[in-house]
Amino acid sequence: MNWDNENKRFVFTSLERSLPVYIESIGYSAWELIFTRPEGYPYFHWLQTVRGEGVFIHSGERIAMTPGKGVLLTPFTPHSYFPASDQWSTVYITFGGAAVDPILDSLDMNMSAVYTDTQLSISDLIGLMLQKVDVDSEFSRLESSKELYHFLIMLKKFGMRNDRPSLSQTFDKVRPVVQWLKRNYSNNIGLSEMAEHAGMSVSYLSELFQQAFGMSPYSFLIQLRIRESKHIMITNPNLPLKEVAARTGFNDVSHFVATFRKKEGVTPAKYRNLYLSSEGETS
Repeated sequence: MNWDNENKRFVFTSLERSLPVYIESIGYSAWELIFTRPEGYPYFHWLQTVRGEGVFIHSGERIAMTPGKGVLLTPFTPHSYFPASDQWSTVYITFGGAAVDPILDSLDMNMSAVYTDTQLSISDLIGLMLQKVDVDSEFSRLESSKELYHFLIMLKKFGMRNDRPSLSQTFDKVRPVVQWLKRNYSNNIGLSEMAEHAGMSVSYLSELFQQAFGMSPYSFLIQLRIRESKHIMITNPNLPLKEVAARTGFNDVSHFVATFRKKEGVTPAKYRNLYLSSEGETS
């Protein structure tokens, strides 16, 4: 993205603020100024450096805002910031909505934090939104809500929060293990075998899976087995459950039935019957 020396700022109307998630303002400051907000800002606030350097202060922490560095603030968080170079250029977006808190909670992002953009793409997303607002007034309707959600997902995926690896970086580390599990889920695999294949300790592998998927490596394996068992049952409707269990790595049919019911809320037989009944109704 090519950033020029012209400031841009767009403030959205009250109509858009009735949406579940909405942008309150979005902009680019070619020459960022000094701001002091002892009461904070009434909306969620993202500020990111695209050129030069600034200093951002909140909760007693002094943050060097170099290119790619950004700060996400929750509403009413006291803060201040100022340039630390001749020219400090930033992009920003402020947002709210009834669904923002639940979305950020589900993404584990509902907190003030410092992010580093590992792909240098987050600021470009805001740049593209600015271009759309500039040329298309209709962007300020449902489209802006969709773009805001996409922005949050990308920040979760590629942003290193407080210098921890991004979700994308974490997944890259566990990808070989995931691919191996997809090929070998039917075998007798335990946590030690997974860690050995990954070439890392059990504790570190467990930490990576928790960060990437929100579950342990063994829970991920069980999820793979359940998913594959569903596929086998609906493509082979007459195959005995004992055979389904054997093909998907369960020790015996009782273990398969108990695990399936715990994860899905119904027994395998009930699941298959419900699926086949619904197929019959639509055919």
